[in-house]
Amino acid sequence: MPEFSTVSMLSLTNKRIILGITGGIAAYKCAELTRLFAKAGAEVRVAMTKAATEFITPLTMQALSGNRVSLDLLDTEAEAAMGHIELARWADLVLVAPATADFIARIAHGQADDILSTLVIATSAPIAVAPAMNQAMWADSGTQANLSELAERGFKIFGPGEGEQACGDVGLGRMLEPEQLIDHCAGLFEVGQLAGKRFVITGGPTREAIDPVRFISNHSSGKMAYALAQEAAAAGAQVTLVSGPVNLSTPDSVTRIDVTSAEEMLTAVMENINEADVFIGVAAVADYRPKQQVKEKIKKDSEDLNLELIKNPDIISEVSKLDSKPFVVGFAAETNSIVENGRVKLEKKNLDLLFANSATETFNSDSISVTAISSDQEFEIPTANKNVVAREMLKLVSESVKS
Repeated sequence: MPEFSTVSMLSLTNKRIILGITGGIAAYKCAELTRLFAKAGAEVRVAMTKAATEFITPLTMQALSGNRVSLDLLDTEAEAAMGHIELARWADLVLVAPATADFIARIAHGQADDILSTLVIATSAPIAVAPAMNQAMWADSGTQANLSELAERGFKIFGPGEGEQACGDVGLGRMLEPEQLIDHCAGLFEVGQLAGKRFVITGGPTREAIDPVRFISNHSSGKMAYALAQEAAAAGAQVTLVSGPVNLSTPDSVTRIDVTSAEEMLTAVMENINEADVFIGVAAVADYRPKQQVKEKIKKDSEDLNLELIKNPDIISEVSKLDSKPFVVGFAAETNSIVENGRVKLEKKNLDLLFANSATETFNSDSISVTAISSDQEFEIPTANKNVVAREMLKLVSESVKS
């Protein structure tokens, strides 16, 4: 029996979850809850009340989440990096589990005297609470009034469940099991069109060293590849971006591998391609590299410098040759006969889809127009911002992968 539904795994991919832990015995379940979030592809950051640390250690939660645990509101070290306001802005969802009667009362009345209650007030993300308490405390009219107040303010109330409690009582008040909470959280998000798909994307130029200070390269900015990586991740894909040297920030929820040369890029791609559903070769890989790299800086002792060049590996062709190859998408930046040259490249390199464009228009530009070419059709995507065009490209990829 699966730990949770396939839909849960798809809709939680790349989501950013703050897990708030308060001081109840059910806090021990948060270890498994964090593991399941990570398995579903979500990133988890944990915030704990002081009482919560009596039930489960911050070290345990840090190890399972892979992130520093937030414990104190006035933490100068945290404020220098991601303070409570930054953390509140970061979240796609705040889940308080377990949510004790005391904590529910405090946030129902707007208190903000520790890191977790402050996050609840500061965030604009959806907030869910998973109550956990003795059955008599759950039935108390004050607790029910506080829960009604939270529900009216848009909080999601997950549970509680019914059964035997730590004190020996039986009744409502048990925190829902981690698998149930995962499914409830997943239900708050839509499943993206690329959810569950794994992408490997190459981007930027490569640099082929002549000597320690000189290299062969090109004008690629990497903007198209980074736009595709950003939009694919936003649509739910798990994205690995193999990037040549660029001055761009890594998109959210994207795993970035930095390389310099074509040979390094090929190695990184092959190390990550086995489980990929889609490979998009956007990088402007240098066609040639010096046959010999000089270890010392070349001096200007003569009027001429002769370099012997050899061909670089053709990364996209190597991917296309794989016995179990992913859906392979290429790019053709041409200066003339754009569609004709693009179709030749599509067939020669055994690509499933190719986007052809004008090389003189795309380098260092924020806008682009492309022609999508497959074995049996062509489709124009008009000039627009590269992120807008990336979304249209990914729609075509998604339709092709599904069909």
